Amino acid sequence: MRAGICDMVAVARIINATLVVPELDKNSFWQDTSIFSDVFDEDYFISSLASDVKIVRKLPKDMSGVTKAVKHFRSWSGMDYYKEEISSLWEDYKVIRAAKSDSRLANNNLPPDIQKLRCRACYEALRFSPQIEAMGKLLVDRMRAYGPYIALHLRYEKDMLAFSGCTHGLSVAEADELKKIRDDTSYWKIKDIDSEEQRSKGYCPLTPTEVAMFLTALGYPSNTPIYIAAGEIYGGDAHMGELLTRYPLLMSKEKLASVEELEPFLKHASQMAALDYIVSVASAVFIPTYSGNMARAVEGHRRYLGHQKTVTPDSRKLLVRLFDKVERGKLREGRPLATRVIELHKKRQGSPRKRKGPISGTKGMDRFRSEESFYVNPLPDCLCQRQSSLSTGTSSAIR
Repeated sequence: MRAGICDMVAVARIINATLVVPELDKNSFWQDTSIFSDVFDEDYFISSLASDVKIVRKLPKDMSGVTKAVKHFRSWSGMDYYKEEISSLWEDYKVIRAAKSDSRLANNNLPPDIQKLRCRACYEALRFSPQIEAMGKLLVDRMRAYGPYIALHLRYEKDMLAFSGCTHGLSVAEADELKKIRDDTSYWKIKDIDSEEQRSKGYCPLTPTEVAMFLTALGYPSNTPIYIAAGEIYGGDAHMGELLTRYPLLMSKEKLASVEELEPFLKHASQMAALDYIVSVASAVFIPTYSGNMARAVEGHRRYLGHQKTVTPDSRKLLVRLFDKVERGKLREGRPLATRVIELHKKRQGSPRKRKGPISGTKGMDRFRSEESFYVNPLPDCLCQRQSSLSTGTSSAIR
C-alpha cells in the first residue's frame, strides 16, 4: 500500500498531473472496507506534499463524466516511459486511472529529486491516521515497559501458509485444509506445490519452533520481550509451544490492549497491520521470518531512521538445513548451532550499505524483479553519509 501510493506521488510529479487521493483495494484477500483516511492522515498527506504535487480528495464534479484512460502502467518503468507513453494520453484524456500501483516505478536510475520525493512521501508525508497513531504509540509504550523488545514478524498465518504451500510440521488435516484454500482461491495461479521442496529452497516462512531455535542461537535470553507482529497464528498454541516455552514474554496487540481499545480496528485487517507496523518500526530489533511486503517496508523505514537493527534471515535455505541436522541429532544446539547461525547473519543486521542492483545475468523483467526494492533500502538516494565508509558510517535522512 505505502510503496504503491508513494510511487503514484512520484509519477504524478513526472507527468505534471494532479493526484486524486488513492482508493484502497477492497477486493483483495483481506476484504477490508477501509478508505484512505481510515488508514492514513489524509490532511497531512495533502498539505505536506503541496509544494511537490497537487493532491485533491476526489475527482472534481465537472470531470466525473469525462472518458477516463484506464491504464496498467508497466512495471519498474523509468522516466522515458512516463514522459513519452503515459504523458501522450493527455492528448485524448483528462483523467488517467492507474489500474495498479505496485512496483510501477523503477528502483534505480531516476533523477535525484524524484527519488527524494518518494522518500518524503513514504517516510514523512504518509502518516497513519490519528486514531491508529495514538493506538500504536500506546502499544509501543506498553511494550517498552518490559524493556528493549524484539518485533517478530511471524508469517505463520493461514493465508500465508496456504499461498506458499508450506506445511512442514503440520498435520495431514492441516495440510489438506491449506491446499483447499489454495485451490479455491482463483487468483493464486500455482496450485500444486511440493512443500518440502519449497522449504529446501528457502521459500517458506520459519515455523514458530524454528524461530525459537533461531533466537536462542543468536543469543537472546529467555526474558527478552517479544512482540508478535502478525495476524492469527495458524494452529494457535499447538504450534507456538516451543517459542512460548523459551520466550514467555511473548506479546501481541491482543495481549497488550483490551478488546474495547482494539474494537475500532478489529474488523479492518489493514488497520490492524498498521498497528503492527508502528510497533515494529519502534522496536529495538526487528526480525521478519519471511521477506514479504510488510517486512520489506519496515526494514526500509528503519534504515531511513538511522539503520536500526534488523536481522533478516533471508538465508532460510541454509537455516533449515541446520535445523534439520539438529532434529536428526547430527548437530547440537548451543555453541555448535549458535556459531553457524551468528556467522550467517553477520551482514544481515541492517547496517548501512548501498541498494543491491540486479542479479548478474538476468535480463528483461527478471532483471528489474531481481533488484533490491527502493523501499527496502533507500541508500544512497535519500540518506546522507556522515562518514567516508559505508561500513562504519551512520546516516541521516535528507529533508
